[in-house]
Amino acid sequence: MSNLRALKKRLPLLLLFLSASLPLVSCGSMTGASSSGEAPSSSSSLPRDSSVGEKRAVLYFSCTSNTQGIADKIAANLGCFELRILPKDPYTAADLNYSDSGCRANREQNDPSARPAIENEIDISSYSTVFLGYPIWWGTLPKIIYTLCDTYDFAGRTIIPFCTSGSSGIEASVSALKTLEPEATVLSGRRFASSSTQADVDAWIKTLVLAK
Repeated sequence: MSNLRALKKRLPLLLLFLSASLPLVSCGSMTGASSSGEAPSSSSSLPRDSSVGEKRAVLYFSCTSNTQGIADKIAANLGCFELRILPKDPYTAADLNYSDSGCRANREQNDPSARPAIENEIDISSYSTVFLGYPIWWGTLPKIIYTLCDTYDFAGRTIIPFCTSGSSGIEASVSALKTLEPEATVLSGRRFASSSTQADVDAWIKTLVLAK
């Protein structure tokens, strides 16, 4: 089932990639490629929250503490389940060396078929609203988020994106999410700097209309 789901989803993405007019850039020259300065981290995912009736969850990918820090603040505000997306092959400092045009992150972002494997199982079946966080790489989603969407079914759910970036906006990544998950409701989301405070996150959450 997951293979069929992946094939059905990848066709429009491949067409989108082929029609893109913006040139691909190298790790050293890309705009907003992990401009949040993320580097490797050894933190593991949190245990599954077994409480009945939980409707919201925070799901995030972070190579270091920047995106994780925002995820922690969202979960603290809402008192909801939080889970980190762990790559099966963890990213090293060399993988994220943006001055190296052949670094792993650059190769993945330039490859429309790249789908980095996810180490941990992610169960979203209990949640109708998912806050989805990631750093901005090359102005858009890291390819591991493509793996997530190919593997798990977000149909009928609300996705609220949030990202960390020093300069690039969230818009391109939201557009990509809408293509990846056409049967989900994808909100416009919010970009945060790594220095964003709990008050910044709380103020954003107050602007959202969340289901009770």
